Amino acid sequence: MIGRQATAGAGADPRLRSVRAFLRFRGRTRSAPVDRYVTAFCIAMFLAVLGKPLSDVVAGLAGTGDPARTGAGAALVALGLAGFLRAARAAGPVVLPGPDASWLLLSPLNRRHLLGRTGRALLTVAVVAGAVLGLGMLAVLGAPDQLVWRLLGALALGISATVGAMALAVLAQASQSWQVWLTAAMVALLAVAVISVSGRLRTVLAIAASAPPQAVAVAVCGASVAAALLVRQAWASLDRIPARDILAASTRAGHVASAAVGVDPGVFTWIAEDNHWRARKLSSRRWPSLPAPLALAWQDWRRLARRPGRLAAMFATAALPAVLAQAGGAPAALGAAVLAGGLAVASASASGARRDNGNPALARLIGVGHRPALAARAALPALLSGAWTAAALAGLTLVSGLTLTGGPTLADGPTLTGVASAVGGAAASGMDFGVGAGAGAWWLFGPLIAPALAAGALRMARRGPVDHSLPVIDTPGGAIPLGPVLWAATGVDLAVLGCLPAAMALMTPPGGLGAFLAAQAVAGVAVLAGYVWRARPGKAE
Repeated sequence: MIGRQATAGAGADPRLRSVRAFLRFRGRTRSAPVDRYVTAFCIAMFLAVLGKPLSDVVAGLAGTGDPARTGAGAALVALGLAGFLRAARAAGPVVLPGPDASWLLLSPLNRRHLLGRTGRALLTVAVVAGAVLGLGMLAVLGAPDQLVWRLLGALALGISATVGAMALAVLAQASQSWQVWLTAAMVALLAVAVISVSGRLRTVLAIAASAPPQAVAVAVCGASVAAALLVRQAWASLDRIPARDILAASTRAGHVASAAVGVDPGVFTWIAEDNHWRARKLSSRRWPSLPAPLALAWQDWRRLARRPGRLAAMFATAALPAVLAQAGGAPAALGAAVLAGGLAVASASASGARRDNGNPALARLIGVGHRPALAARAALPALLSGAWTAAALAGLTLVSGLTLTGGPTLADGPTLTGVASAVGGAAASGMDFGVGAGAGAWWLFGPLIAPALAAGALRMARRGPVDHSLPVIDTPGGAIPLGPVLWAATGVDLAVLGCLPAAMALMTPPGGLGAFLAAQAVAGVAVLAGYVWRARPGKAE
């Protein structure tokens, strides 16, 4: 308010003109010709390095898209745009550097001019994301003819979509009414993704794939006009963004930048969790009458119950492996999606173990041994990861239309071995599970690998900061710092070790699953028990 009042009378206040002249004189130095030359040279080298791979990718887009994969591909594009909107909303998106946010934001300066640099940076990010989205759109629909014009049209549509989405996020930061529109846009994109996966938009997507260039040009013009109008509204709303929102977003951005510069990814989880709970008022309830270790772990269950939206979104992502399979994803990508998703779900509920390890004195004052406490805290990650993995494997089974035994080969259509190939990379046919209801027995691996995933999640939660004192390994692919690599592998190694029987069953299709299920049950429990037994209180992994 003070800034707008002072800005309104800027023409008659010589003190304000003096402040602006001082800031222009002592502000950021203008780029010299050498600086511009270095920037242009770096951009040219970057384009030269990416030229050949990018041209190969574009050349591979020529041809008609597969109608059976178009719906799932369109769903992934819609989910990508929804994720972009969610990330922009979480980031602010309008932020300022720490000194500018502390000293210049509340000064009698033109707020729009002060935030102009951030607006241009957001526009650049939106353009880059839009180019990637456009390439994905063209990969889904295909280019039956006139590849160059269809490529330009797809890039223009993708850039218009992301630029409009970024402008909508800026407007939502400035006005509560635009927040409703932003939420409605995200819900609409999720609905489009669900409808696309169901196959109800197959006719619409087929028409869009074979649309003439004139229709594509009309769509590009309409999308460009809509994006331009949103950008104009967002630029006009920069001086109406509340200062407290910009300060909060700038503080978050400063913490993230510090963690990125220090190469300490573990700080990101602390930032996200603290920012969520800091501004919330929680009611106090009586602690349940439970045994001491379970009572200590009850806070993890209560924390999860206080965020039902996060829990619903977590289990909604269990359909992503099936969507990737329907879109024709590579076998390695599908296997990584299932295992990484289960480990990520388990890690999302292991914050209690991270706090116990970060503050061992408080853990000792509670009076519960570290082994019983760690075992009790493993119950929730095991439950969530087991349910998520079972749902993901069941979704892959349903999408592939599996039969009980035998059946056609992979070349004739999806069979029981199709899921084995999709999840683990196998390519065989005519398998007989001999357990449960044939193909449905694959979901049993979900609960059985849950203890191993819980052990990996607890190990990830208890790991310390990145050790940058470790040497840098010189490899043919370039120098690799050993500290970040070991930090990233901590926890993942334990999960992979505990999931070896399931991985072997998926990669080498057996005649029956009984032995592999039994081996997986023993391996999962053994890995979790061994980790809990060897864990030391307050010691970073």
